Amino acid sequence: MKAWLKTYKNWLFIAAFFALIVGIVLYNKQKQSLDEMGGLEANFEISGKISGASGLMLFIEAPSDKGTIPVAEGQLNEDGSFDIKGNIPGLGYYFLRLNDEQNRLIPITLKPEDHLKINTSLKDFVSKPNASGTSWSRTMNRYLSEFQQFQAVQEELQVNMQNLSKEDVAKGFSTAKRKMEAFSRSQMMKDPSNPYNIILSMDLVPSMSFDDWDVANLEALKKVAEAFEEDYAGQPAAETFRNQYAQIENAYFEFASSVNGTVGAPEIALPNPAGKTMKLSDLKGKVVLVDFWASWCGPCRQENPNVLKMYQKFKNKGFTVFSVSLDDDAANWKAAIQKDKLEWPTHVSDLLGWKSPLVATYGFDGIPFTVLLNREGKIIGKNLRGEKLEEKLSELLK
Repeated sequence: MKAWLKTYKNWLFIAAFFALIVGIVLYNKQKQSLDEMGGLEANFEISGKISGASGLMLFIEAPSDKGTIPVAEGQLNEDGSFDIKGNIPGLGYYFLRLNDEQNRLIPITLKPEDHLKINTSLKDFVSKPNASGTSWSRTMNRYLSEFQQFQAVQEELQVNMQNLSKEDVAKGFSTAKRKMEAFSRSQMMKDPSNPYNIILSMDLVPSMSFDDWDVANLEALKKVAEAFEEDYAGQPAAETFRNQYAQIENAYFEFASSVNGTVGAPEIALPNPAGKTMKLSDLKGKVVLVDFWASWCGPCRQENPNVLKMYQKFKNKGFTVFSVSLDDDAANWKAAIQKDKLEWPTHVSDLLGWKSPLVATYGFDGIPFTVLLNREGKIIGKNLRGEKLEEKLSELLK
């Protein structure tokens, strides 16, 4: 079944950073726990105290495309103190995990000769580890504190005790995400060679597309890639980061070139509910929102009032909507237009559902999906909606 929520065929940027987070530790051989390493000399140490965690096991693990790889482990003493040593091949991404009921874990970025110190409690382990002893421990402390606040906002919005509208919930999440993103970007720009940038970089990855992505993220990722190449030359982490940055950069500029007003929208010529053929090209001279939707699509129907609001606000300034339905039942399509009061005159459909050639032509596999065109019929935005769409239309139709 096709997902209602928007996804993209070009998942290059997501796949790239997924590889970064789970594959940054690129072993040529699987690492094993310290007891099984055949006497390899320890080159890192993690020690400290976690009060209230007496007797629990503490694991250092490396995520990989083959699953979690054990690196070292140790049991906490009665007072919560511990001292664990192990061997790693180079800078990498790891987890520090307590085997309590919640399997609490924190992300760390060990490199050889690191001696990380933790002084915290079981309750504060994941948010306030009070880490010290490494070049990146202070950054980790700040990040985990910021991340806890971000999670708290997410949880509050999900529960939605204030009965906020769907638009306000989305706006609240977006604001919190931008704050988290700005924090990570700022830290990366200040200290590009900081190993913990491996983790901070994940906040700069677009969750679904580049539609609402801050291009300043690209500069931060570039600076880190260059710094890693210089400071960790020859290490897999540096090579991986550089390669993934290059893929992100290429994907972004491919996206940017498709929405900068240089690419014309492919023609759409389909029947309206009365059977008359309507052409997208006939609307040149107006700013047009091409809206792909369907009567059976719940999120589309929820979004329709917002599209109607934009139409009513800007229709006298040269804006209109060209609706393309992915329905396969004419009666349902026509009924939905009437029920949702979609009063603009341009509604079309080939009634082929997902078999419509326009799905491939416009490159989407989820609806609602929108494309914004300037007065020349060139693409200047994709999947703009709500506040972002209103801002763009206000800018274009002053």
